[in-house]
Amino acid sequence: MFKIGDFSRLATTSIRMLRYYDKIKLLTPAIIDEATGYRYYTAAQLSQINKIKKLKEMGFSLAIIKELVAIEQDPRQVENYLKTREKELQVELDELNQQQNLLKSSLKLVKEDELEMDYHVSVKLIPARQVISVRRILTSYHEEGQLWKIVGKALNEYQLKPENPSYSLAIFRDEEYKDEDVDVEIQMAISETDPLKTNVFEIKKSPSIKVASVMMNGSYDQLPAVNEAVAKWFEVTGEKLKGPMFNIYHVSPGQDANPVNWVTEVCYPLNKKEEV
Repeated sequence: MFKIGDFSRLATTSIRMLRYYDKIKLLTPAIIDEATGYRYYTAAQLSQINKIKKLKEMGFSLAIIKELVAIEQDPRQVENYLKTREKELQVELDELNQQQNLLKSSLKLVKEDELEMDYHVSVKLIPARQVISVRRILTSYHEEGQLWKIVGKALNEYQLKPENPSYSLAIFRDEEYKDEDVDVEIQMAISETDPLKTNVFEIKKSPSIKVASVMMNGSYDQLPAVNEAVAKWFEVTGEKLKGPMFNIYHVSPGQDANPVNWVTEVCYPLNKKEEV
């Protein structure tokens, strides 16, 4: 038998991963010494760990690998899993081919100097206004549309009237970039009415705020380039970013399904005393 450190070297698998496999009951030690807590593995378990590694290389999740290990004595079931994974890989391959074709066409445009983006940064004051606000923790940024549905429903039920311009915007409240569980608040300017706070939305005053803004025409794929242009502007001007970034939607996906027609004003706060 082998201590976990020795087995780790033989299996070319970290101790941390072996402990995790034990935690999820994928590969448990042959023996755990009750007195010392030491974990011991057998030579036969090297075969198991090698199967796990091979299945991971095929792209199977640990949850599926656990199922495969449980049914490894049934070749027919294993074959079904492998065929399913083969179909998934074909779909992924098709998507990669599409991405490759997109890259080729983009490279062609760059070489022909047909792709010229110039993002102009301007400093402006977003005026104070009364807004209807909805703030939630979303699984991802793609779920922002759910918040706008809430606003739309509230406008109808409470007979609220959007101002013109409505300053329909989304504020990204997290102190860092996150891929999931994102803190997003949306606001829309409405005609004067009494403040109101419900479990679903809030009507409140939003003070004026000075921002550096960039008007972006087209899809949100441009955001990295916009951020790069604004970062250079901050360095040149000496201005400081002092608050959460937000987007004002002049033409949104809800208004027009064609990304070519979207118009978004990306805003970077410059003063901290008056926040959106």
